[in-house]
Amino acid sequence: MLFLYNIVIRLYGLAIFIASFFKPKAKQWIEGRKNWQQNSKDKLQPNEKRIWVHCASVGEFEQGRNLIEAVKEKYPQYRIVLTFFSPSGYELRNNYQYADYVFYLPIDTKTNAAQFIQTVNPALAIFVKYEFWYHYLHMLHRQNIPAIIISAPFRKEQPFFKWYGGLFRKMLQCFTFIFVQDESSKELIKNIVDETKVIVAGDTRYDRVLSIAANKKQLPLVEHFIGNDPVLIAGSSWQNDEKILFESLSALPANYKLIIAPHEVSQKRIAEVLQFFEGAVLYSSLSLQKNYINDRVLIIDNIGMLSSLYQYGQIAFVGGGFRTGIHNTLEPAVFGLPVIIGPNYKRFIEANLLVEKEFCFPVTNAEECKAVLINLSGEELYYQNIHQALLAFMKEQAGATQKILDLIKL
Repeated sequence: MLFLYNIVIRLYGLAIFIASFFKPKAKQWIEGRKNWQQNSKDKLQPNEKRIWVHCASVGEFEQGRNLIEAVKEKYPQYRIVLTFFSPSGYELRNNYQYADYVFYLPIDTKTNAAQFIQTVNPALAIFVKYEFWYHYLHMLHRQNIPAIIISAPFRKEQPFFKWYGGLFRKMLQCFTFIFVQDESSKELIKNIVDETKVIVAGDTRYDRVLSIAANKKQLPLVEHFIGNDPVLIAGSSWQNDEKILFESLSALPANYKLIIAPHEVSQKRIAEVLQFFEGAVLYSSLSLQKNYINDRVLIIDNIGMLSSLYQYGQIAFVGGGFRTGIHNTLEPAVFGLPVIIGPNYKRFIEANLLVEKEFCFPVTNAEECKAVLINLSGEELYYQNIHQALLAFMKEQAGATQKILDLIKL
């Protein structure tokens, strides 16, 4: 199985290399890893104590961010080495103030893992949510370096629980602690690893979004566009999400405005949104001197505003559910916004919980979306009951970061 794993890893690297001639992100992936060993040696200072934190991309970074900052505060004598697998995370967060060093993670070969761990020499390794790399985990375990994974969700369809999953089960056994999101995840893995190593800590993203809500940024141009009107905010949308929104907009009262923040903001994607919402206003063109009383749709054509944008909404539509999976439903939920999503949400523990509590509404087509919008926008008491219950629920979920921090001993 390890032989096959090594082949797949190398084929993956080759595929990215070939794609780098055509796709900018693939090129960043390759370029960011060139001469990684010498570059890291040049930057790392001698005689430092270090903690290594690894995130796949920006979503996992946001999930681990509160813990990184809590660890930095508790152990200021340690330097934080933050690594990303994807360009999306690295390019956005390579200047993160609580990380002393930010690198791309070299591809998971035995040689790379040995050299990276020897170079970084961490006192502790923290992996966020989904990251399982055999050679890195095996090398950490072999050298008796504590390794933990946080906010990990497990589902029975994952390879850990299949007849062919022996190598993946070995990866789990390399962790000092596995902090899972819920009891069902613990039940799934407690027969694979020592049960005392598996702690139900919850999801650190609740702590993160509560922190964002407490420190939300004011957006004067958005406030000017909205005026006193209620708003439906569509976050991290894709083309098929926007089609549903376009076909459903007539279900909202005439005074409702729509703000769309696409998941990607390339010229091509913005043009795709404009095909549905011709005449929509772009955020980059907003002015405090203009009157937008007759404008109904605003398109956010930049990155980084969404988490604070939700404070202005009454209802949220989170994209991705008509593709491979939904994006962050907790960001609007923390402001008490009922959330509409597409049907592909089953893999996400937090989304399932929100659906179960009737704070989140999965739809499969425009007719279903219209029905939800009519109820949420037309029944004030119904809406307020959801809004208040959701705010209370989100506060109740806090505390995962502290539970993890309490078990980190350096």
